[in-house]
Amino acid sequence: MPSNYSSSTFDELKWVIQIRRTLEEEQEDDEDYGIPVAIFKVPKLLMESDPHSYIPQLVALGPYHCWRPELHDMVRLKLSAAKRAKKFSSTNLQFHDLVEQLLKLEQNIRACYHGYLDLNGETLAWMMAIDASFLLEFLHVYAGKFEILQRVPSRMSHLMDHAGTKPAHNAVLRDIIMLENQIPLFVLRKMMEFQFESSQQSDEILLSMMIGLFTELSPFNTTDGIPEIQISDCAHLLDFLYQMIAPKSKEASEINEIPNEIEQSPQISYRFKQFLKRLISYTKRAMQSQHIKTIARLPWTILSTIPPFTVLKQPAEILFFREQQEPREEPEPQNLKSNANRPPLTEEIAIPSVSELSKAGIRFSPSHGGISTITFNSQTGTLYLPTARLDVNTEATLRNLVAYEASSGIGALVLTRYTELMNGIVDSEEDVRLLREGGVIVNHLKSDEEGAWMWNGMSKSIRLSRVMELDKVIEEVNEYYNGLWRVKMGRFVKEYIYSSWPLIALTTVAWFLFLIALQAFCSLFGCFRALPSKRS
Repeated sequence: MPSNYSSSTFDELKWVIQIRRTLEEEQEDDEDYGIPVAIFKVPKLLMESDPHSYIPQLVALGPYHCWRPELHDMVRLKLSAAKRAKKFSSTNLQFHDLVEQLLKLEQNIRACYHGYLDLNGETLAWMMAIDASFLLEFLHVYAGKFEILQRVPSRMSHLMDHAGTKPAHNAVLRDIIMLENQIPLFVLRKMMEFQFESSQQSDEILLSMMIGLFTELSPFNTTDGIPEIQISDCAHLLDFLYQMIAPKSKEASEINEIPNEIEQSPQISYRFKQFLKRLISYTKRAMQSQHIKTIARLPWTILSTIPPFTVLKQPAEILFFREQQEPREEPEPQNLKSNANRPPLTEEIAIPSVSELSKAGIRFSPSHGGISTITFNSQTGTLYLPTARLDVNTEATLRNLVAYEASSGIGALVLTRYTELMNGIVDSEEDVRLLREGGVIVNHLKSDEEGAWMWNGMSKSIRLSRVMELDKVIEEVNEYYNGLWRVKMGRFVKEYIYSSWPLIALTTVAWFLFLIALQAFCSLFGCFRALPSKRS
C-alpha cells in the first residue's frame, strides 16, 4: 500500500473498483436473469431474542461469518475436506478447475445474498469451493444407501475426532441450518458434478443426503410420507427443509399461479418464472388489500351521486363490488369485523393453556402429519396437533425456519403461526407433560420444563400475518371452550363472587368491629339494664 494512503482510503478505493467492475460487467448468460435473494441477515428483533440460535458457534459457511476469529479452528478441517474431495473425484479436473467454474458464477452467487459481500471474486470462489467440500462431506453420512459412499463414514471420523462425536455433530447440524450460514444450492450441485461423472447421479445422491438431513432435523413426524421436491427448485438447505416442512397454503398456491403457456415454455428459464411468480404474488396481494379496494371504489362512489348514474348504482355494485356487499347480509358488531380484517399480533393470540383446556374436558391427540393436519373436532372435543419432537436441535431449526419464512416473503407465515399457537397453549411444564402423555410431544430434552421454556421463548414475529387454516382452528377451540357450562360457571363465580369477596369481607369485618364496640360500651354504661324488663 502506498505510504500516502490510509487504510480507510484503501478500503474505499477497493470498494469503488469492485462496484465499478460489477456494474460494467455484462451478464454472460441471460438464463440467470431474476435470481431471487435467498440468504438473508436474521432480522434484529429475532436476533436479539436468542443470538445463540442464529449465530454459528463452531463452523462458518459462506461470507457472513467467515472472518470471525473464534471460528478459525474449523478452517483446518475444511481444508482437509477439500483435499479429500479432490481425491474422491472421479473426474480429471483439479480443485482449482472447480474454483474457476465457480468464478464464472460469481454474479449469481452474489445475487443470492441480501447483504453486501466485501470480497473479490477469486476469494469468494475459493471460499465457496472449500465450504461446499466441507458441507458435502458432512452430509455424506446421510446417503449411506449408496454403495459408492460406503467408505465415507471413515472419512467422517476425521471430522469429529477432535471434539467428541455426538456433541460436535449436533453443533455442526445446528450451524449448517442457520439462515446466515447458507450457501447457494447450485454451488453444491456444481461440487457434486466435480465428484461424479453423471449429473443425474450426483443430483440423486445430493437429494438423498438432503432427505436424510430432513429426517434428522424435522420437528414433525414424517410417517405420512416424504414430499417430492426437486432440488433444482431449492435455493439452499434451509429452503429445502422449509419446503419439506411447511404446507403450501391455498392462498399462496393461488397467488403464485402463472399462465400455463409461460410455465410450460422451455424458452423461459426457471429463475425468470420464479421472478414472475413473485411479481404476480405481490401484485395480487396489493390488489386484495382493503386500501386498494377503497381507492378502486372511490370513482364509482362519486359517479353514483350524479343523477344519470343513480339508476345503475345497484346492478353495478352487485356485479363489480359483490365481494364487499356480501358481508352486509349478515351484520356483525363493528369491533368483530375490524378484528377479522386486521392481522393479529403475537400477543393477541387468546387461547387457554393445555391445562385449562384439559380441565374443561378438551382432549389432545396426534394428527400423524404436519402442520396442515391441525384440526379441531367439536363433536368429540379433540384438538389434533402434529407430533413434535423436541431435542437439542429443534429450537435452532424452528427459529431459523421462521426467520427465513419472514425474511423471504414466500407467503403466509405458516410456521410462525404454528409456533405462536404452541406458545399460546404451553405456559408451564404441566402443559408439556399433558401433551407428552397425549402423544403430541416426544420430549428428548432433559425435562418438560425445558420444553416449556423453548415454546415460550419463540414468541417474536417481525411482521403480521393471518393463516386462515390455523386461525380457524383457534377460533373453533375458543368457541367450544367458552360454550362449556363448567367454563361459564367458573367465570360467573370468578366475576360475581370472587370479585365481590373483598367487599363482603370488608362489610363482615366492619360489622364484627361494631358489635365488639357495642358490647364494650354496654359493659361500661349498663345499656342493657336501662331496657324495660319483661316482668314489668
